[in-house]
Parts: sequence; C-alpha cells; structure tokens
Amino acid sequence: MGRLVIVDHPLIKHKVTMLRDIGTGNKEFRELVEEVATLICFEATRDLPTVVVDVETPICKTTGYAIDAKIGIVPILRAGIGMVGGMLKLMPTAKVGHIGMYRDPETLQPVEYYCKLPVDSQDREIFVIDPMLATGGTASSAISYLKAQGVSKIKLLCLISAPEGVAKIQADHPEVDIFSASHDERLNSHGYIVPGLGDAGDRLFGTK
Repeated sequence: MGRLVIVDHPLIKHKVTMLRDIGTGNKEFRELVEEVATLICFEATRDLPTVVVDVETPICKTTGYAIDAKIGIVPILRAGIGMVGGMLKLMPTAKVGHIGMYRDPETLQPVEYYCKLPVDSQDREIFVIDPMLATGGTASSAISYLKAQGVSKIKLLCLISAPEGVAKIQADHPEVDIFSASHDERLNSHGYIVPGLGDAGDRLFGTK
C-alpha cells in the first residue's frame, strides 16, 4: 500500500494556516503555495537515487553525490500550475508536462481536456501535483493516464488532502505514495474539503 506522508514541519503548518485564512490575498496566496510546494518537494524527493562523483573543493579533491534520476513534474491544470515554481526551485532541470482536467460540478467526476507530457516520461520519476486532493477522482484519472503512457514511478503531491481522496488513490493506485501538507477532516456536500482553504484555483488566479 502506498504511503500517506503528512509533511508536518512547523514552517509548513504556519504557511498552511496562512493559506486557509480568507483574508490572504491572491499575491500572497500564490507565494505561499510555491513555498509549501518547495517544502513538500524536499520530503518527497528523499529517496531519489544518487551516484558518487568526484569533486574538487578549494582545499582538496573529494567525493560527493549527484542525483541519478530523470525528473518530471506534471501539474493537473489549472491549480497545479501554482506549485510548479516551488518544485523547480529544487529541481530546475526537471521537465514539466501538463494534464488538463476539471471536476464536473454536478457529477463530481473528472473531465479530461488536455494532456502533454515529456517524450521520455516513461523513464522519469514523475511527481503529479495538485493543491487539493478532495474526491480523488481527478488525481486518479491523471495517474491512470500516466500509467497508460508507460510511466511507472509516480508520486502525488498536494497541499490539502481529504480522507475520501486518499482512499480513492490507495484503492486505484496502491503503489503511489501521497505527500500532503495537511490531512483534513472530510468533504462537504459540494465536494469541498473541510476545513480546507476554498477553491485553490480561484484563490491563485483571482477568479470565481
């Protein structure tokens, strides 16, 4: 069974509280999403493979380590875009794909409208990113699409998760680890996470 890892560092707790605050404006919200994404990324990349390399310091020659993996970041549009910058701060050479899906407000089911991935995605460690893991339908469909393209190394990163969404991912994709800044109480009747932080896309981009 894939792990649910709650990255509960004090800095993350502090920043998530600011994200929840209805008084946090769009500019600050965007900055906070990037910052929290960077902190989650740090934990999610803990097991990336490394190789020993030679390096010369100003004092002497020694050995060090280099990442021995190709990285791919795949945001689920549109809100996932807000996390990309924070991920790229730690992994600037990663390639970025995009999966466009939205949740039908009536059925709460995911609807796909755009997909474009790096041509060598099947050889990459892929990090699927989306701020909110609510019902889990959209994330599960995105992961299924990646698997259909031959991708086998997948992790899911989110800011806020709900029990329903985690259960969906673990049922559909039991090998996928989930990294979340906060695991919240439940979904309400409209499929929003409680207490959550509202619609992440609207708060990122100033739309309603």
